[in-house]
Amino acid sequence: MLRSKTLTRSTITWSLDQTQLAAYVARQLSFFAHRRAQFGAARITRYLPEVQARVEKCFAGIRMKYYQRQGRPVFDHAHGDHYAVFLYFLGNTIFRAGGNEELATACFSLNKLLHGLDAYPAVELPDIFMVVHPLGTVLGGAQYGNHLIVYQNCTIGSADDGRYPVFAGGTVLYSGVSVIGACRVGPDVVFGANSFLLNTDVPARTTVVGEYPQHRFLPNNRSVRERFFE
Repeated sequence: MLRSKTLTRSTITWSLDQTQLAAYVARQLSFFAHRRAQFGAARITRYLPEVQARVEKCFAGIRMKYYQRQGRPVFDHAHGDHYAVFLYFLGNTIFRAGGNEELATACFSLNKLLHGLDAYPAVELPDIFMVVHPLGTVLGGAQYGNHLIVYQNCTIGSADDGRYPVFAGGTVLYSGVSVIGACRVGPDVVFGANSFLLNTDVPARTTVVGEYPQHRFLPNNRSVRERFFE
């Protein structure tokens, strides 16, 4: 059950305070530790203010079930989707700081171990996004816009020429979606389950169904931001 401990001036309710959260992560990371001090709670704590600020910015705009309680955004470390996003932000924040690459990589590995989410610390996911039971999802080095939702078993990656997709924002990828190569995806685009695109642009306000090259574009008249985010 979510506990009521909060951080000072926090915009959301946290299930663990900062000390507890650092210790919790450190205990899990010790699984990878051949040098235990490398993954101690003190090292985690160093990055937590920025990580928690990023989580708060992300979660404050999500109005889906499990992200709000009594009108207030919440973070629950025991909720897999919440914790997967936290671990991504932790690894990415450490990577951005140019600090401990081994620690950043351990956060990435822990995320794969616990949630099956492959989002390397060097990948820049947007400020506001949501994963939904992301087992088997790989998010490569694309350009991602805000208000992104990714379900299980999705793949974003490059083609043989090394080019990645570019997402304008307001994107939903339902289960089993693959978007590969030089795809420029406009705003308010929904990828239907098991759809696949390769080196194909997608206009704004579109629903994508089927597999390249027999895919189809259907109209999407609903704003992704209005449906899922505040």
